[in-house]
Amino acid sequence: MLEAVALLIVGLILLVWSADKLVFGSAAIARNVGISPLVIGMTILAMGSSAPEMMVSATAALSGKTDTAVGNVLGSNIANIALILGITALIKPLSISSTVLRRELPLMIIVTLIAGALLWNNHLGFYEGALLFALFALFLIAMLHISRKEQKKGDILLAERESEIPQDVSNAKAVMWVVFGLVLLPFAANMLVNNSVIIAKHFGMSDLVIGLTIIAVGTSLPELAASLAGVLKGEDDMAVGNIIGSNVFNILAVMGLPGILNPSMLSENAMGRDFWVMLGVSLLLVVMALGKSRSINRLEGAILFIVFLGYQGYLLMNMAA
Repeated sequence: MLEAVALLIVGLILLVWSADKLVFGSAAIARNVGISPLVIGMTILAMGSSAPEMMVSATAALSGKTDTAVGNVLGSNIANIALILGITALIKPLSISSTVLRRELPLMIIVTLIAGALLWNNHLGFYEGALLFALFALFLIAMLHISRKEQKKGDILLAERESEIPQDVSNAKAVMWVVFGLVLLPFAANMLVNNSVIIAKHFGMSDLVIGLTIIAVGTSLPELAASLAGVLKGEDDMAVGNIIGSNVFNILAVMGLPGILNPSMLSENAMGRDFWVMLGVSLLLVVMALGKSRSINRLEGAILFIVFLGYQGYLLMNMAA
């Protein structure tokens, strides 16, 4: 049992690190072949923080653990808002821009409702997964179109994202990191999923709960790092936008994968319990953002964090569900 816990932690560390190296190498190659920094920033780098979730969901689905894959999406989205924004707001109150209120938050709510409509019958099928991926492609195209307009206005956040693109990296080094990431990422995901199953069986946890707890929190670490970096730089929009973008990516791309790879019936709790928690914390974020101060203050951050702890506590007390 202790060996499984140790291997799970190692797998998680390798997962996050290898995903980062894969994104680094891919972005460097894209820059070297002349792809626009805007396109790189809005695609490769934007999707980078969701790479661990994507690989874990694919691995879980191929192992016949679709509940774990879907639980990873629902749990990660809940953790992104309640845990990560909660902790970030406790460190420093987050101001919410009018652009986030007008565009990003409504989009996140719409995509969340789409997820609910697809999960309503407790089944995630091939065509539903394909629909999510098609919407994901449309989302990327729309994001690029909007970003081009924002670039002309000298958007600070776009400049920050483009500044993260690696420079002066040789093709040989970039290809090495891509190959390294492509080899290590599935290995790490497999290690994480396999040892999560061992731990789940030991404690009598369901596939869904293991996805909602250990895996969801673990794969949300890149978002936590990015949000904390954003708020410490005084770029609150980056901290909030990173979370909203990650939630949209998770539903459209990460949830689409298990539907395509392993269409399956799901635990009734995925829709009957966990979807409503995801929708609830999403709406709570909207209510907080629409307050008079147009910010998430420390008290609201504490509320979000307490909600997360309460939810995780409930899951651990009902591990078999």
